[in-house]
Amino acid sequence: MRDKTGLINRLAHKTPFYYGWLILFAAGDAMFVRNAAASLTLAVFIFPISDDLGWSRTLIAGAASLGGLVAAVTSPIVGWASDKYGVRLILTISVLAMGISTFSLAWATVPIAFYLAFGMGRVLFSSSFQIGPSVVVSRWFVQRRGRATGMLFLSHSMGMVLFPLIAGMVIHYWGWQAAWMVLGAIVWVAALGPVSLLIRQSPEAMGLAPDLPQGRPEDESGPGPAPSEEPDWTLRDALRTPTLWLLALATGILFLMQAGTNTHQGAYFIDQELGVAISALSISFNAAFTGIGSLIWGWLVERVPVRYCYAAVAVVMVAALFLFPSVNTIWQALLVASLFGASVGGILVVPAVAYANYFGRRSIGVIRGVTEPFVSLGQAIGAVFSGLVFDITGSYHFAFITLAVFGIAAIGLILLTKPPHLAAKAPAL
Repeated sequence: MRDKTGLINRLAHKTPFYYGWLILFAAGDAMFVRNAAASLTLAVFIFPISDDLGWSRTLIAGAASLGGLVAAVTSPIVGWASDKYGVRLILTISVLAMGISTFSLAWATVPIAFYLAFGMGRVLFSSSFQIGPSVVVSRWFVQRRGRATGMLFLSHSMGMVLFPLIAGMVIHYWGWQAAWMVLGAIVWVAALGPVSLLIRQSPEAMGLAPDLPQGRPEDESGPGPAPSEEPDWTLRDALRTPTLWLLALATGILFLMQAGTNTHQGAYFIDQELGVAISALSISFNAAFTGIGSLIWGWLVERVPVRYCYAAVAVVMVAALFLFPSVNTIWQALLVASLFGASVGGILVVPAVAYANYFGRRSIGVIRGVTEPFVSLGQAIGAVFSGLVFDITGSYHFAFITLAVFGIAAIGLILLTKPPHLAAKAPAL
């Protein structure tokens, strides 16, 4: 292992490009394969598993909700461990565990086994795979952090499209059990090598600087900020700022809106008599524009103050939600799904950049771990909320309007998240 580490360190100093791009590639692989436990992937399996094993759809979907709730507890631990033991170790273990959990689903023919296997995948999806890749990318990139984070979540969007597609094809020809095994193999083949070999905790650990070409002194490296000029918050200091809690609460609300809409979008368009094919196509448009939105918002957040960029993301999401109840035609469905998907790309990218920009790189793992439960809880509540509204009223219209009102509140919270100021500590006498 020491020889491999030395080889990677030498590689980092000899590559004709910044080694952070290889970090981004490896982190992107992790984001790509976490879709083995994505809700869209599970959606492909619900019908064949229900038909084969006689399980209700509520029982199957409940595994995802349970995993998300458990992730709210494990996220702070993962954030702390990412800072303490390194993102490479956390993600390597997570990729191994994700492959095992995905493979084991092929033999999970009793509910408790299914809940243990898929629940473990969802915990990893919502904690270590959510925190680790964005934390390590934030450590390696400062000047181009927005673009790098946008590309990171583009990898996630590619997985959103490809994993359900691959699963559907394998189910069609060989059955749902074979499909889980194929997805498990993809997890290991695509991510285990890059994650375990390429990821390093920070550029400073390899004698490099964030965003700076290797081999050049920092005072000749152009306008990029020097590491000494970055904010350098501890978790204790960050917890005392209103900014951290306002940002976490606003992000939780936006993810509540995301889950409350995405989970039911397909069923809603079928209810609007647009057909199963258009419903499926709208989901593909949503996923594709999530990737496109990731790149656009990542570029924009480098040029616009982060709170204004984030408020713009929320405005787009609110606008899409107000439009959902009026969808009656195919082009309207695809337009609204695309608009909403673009806003989802924003809520993936901009908060990750905001936490790093506001609080610095040193404690970003543990800070993200403390705030991530807001995301997990928001998603769990949102999906259930829209489902309950439909069960009571027979329509999703009230749910969409209510979620849009929540979004207006989130815009106000975001605009209050001014960059915090770290008080200078008095020197010891």
